[in-house]
Amino acid sequence: MSFDPADFSIPTDSIPQISAKTDAAVALDSFYYFAYGSCMCPVDLERTIGEDAHALVVGKGILQDHRLAFNRLSPKRQSCGVLDVVPHRGSCVEGVLYKLPWRVSDRLDIREEVPHNGYRHELINVQCEGRLYQDVRTYVVVEKEPQEVPPDDWYFYIVMRGAVTAKLSSDYSWQLFTHMKRLQRDKAA
Repeated sequence: MSFDPADFSIPTDSIPQISAKTDAAVALDSFYYFAYGSCMCPVDLERTIGEDAHALVVGKGILQDHRLAFNRLSPKRQSCGVLDVVPHRGSCVEGVLYKLPWRVSDRLDIREEVPHNGYRHELINVQCEGRLYQDVRTYVVVEKEPQEVPPDDWYFYIVMRGAVTAKLSSDYSWQLFTHMKRLQRDKAA
């Protein structure tokens, strides 16, 4: 008895056809990004990516077991602290979850000074509208200042504008506002 592969054929009409773009390929065309600072404001993010950021908003996101810290000096604005997220059990950070096209990834990295070790990518889990999103990109400060640095008025405004636009919770927005005000007041004293 010999084996002839030609005797074993499968009718082609029983093979499911694969579309040109599978769900996995579509997923590779984009990435989820969690913004917690100035990029919460779609208008500000739009300046960087050159596209309508409002259309890319998924919703309000929550990062568990982290808190905000102003532990980096802005290289663009003298003596202005900018935000970072740091692990802190029991705390949470509210922000904006975006679904961005890969074509804007390099622009976002440049804004966050990844090539100059300002920030680096970190993959996190974010809760948004009853769903857990895994492997979401955010940016964390590489070299942290030993003490928090207060934001200047412009950064303060843009962060609060993003919080209002994103409809972050009142409690969280108030906490964010008072934290920034306290840092500014302590610096002035």
